[in-house]
Amino acid sequence: MEKSLDSYFSDILGVKYTEPNDYSPLSLAYIGDSVFDLLVKTVVVTENNRQAYKYHKEVSRYVKAESQAKYMEYLLENNLLTEEEEWIYKRGRNTKTHSTAKNATVGQYRIATGFESLIGYLYLKKNYDRLFTIVKHVFETDV
Repeated sequence: MEKSLDSYFSDILGVKYTEPNDYSPLSLAYIGDSVFDLLVKTVVVTENNRQAYKYHKEVSRYVKAESQAKYMEYLLENNLLTEEEEWIYKRGRNTKTHSTAKNATVGQYRIATGFESLIGYLYLKKNYDRLFTIVKHVFETDV
C-alpha cells in the first residue's frame, strides 16, 4: 500500500501535527505562502515543458500579493468560503505585520496575508479537498 505524504512527514521526518488553530495567523500565512507556491508551480510546470524563467514569470503572476487579494475578493463575493474559513482569513488579514509587499498596497498585502493564512490552515488541518477546491477557484478567476 502506498503511503500518504503526511505519513512521510510524520514517520520519516518526525513531524508532530497540532491543531491549526493553535498557530498564529502569521505562522499559517508563512506555510500557506509556500504551499500555494508549490501548488501553482506544480500546475504550471506540468502544463508543458519550457524554460525556467518562463515558469517564474507565469508563477509570479499567480503568487503576488495583488493577485492573492483579487482571489480572496472573488471567493468572498461569490460566497465560496465556509464561516470557519472566512474567520481564519480575517484573523490573517487583521494581524499586524512588520513587512510589506514590493508592488502592492498595504490593503492588498493584508488581504493576501489572510489568503495565505487560509491556505496554511487548510494544509495543516489536512483538509486537502477544500484546499484544492479553493486553488481550483483561483485558476478559474481572471488574474
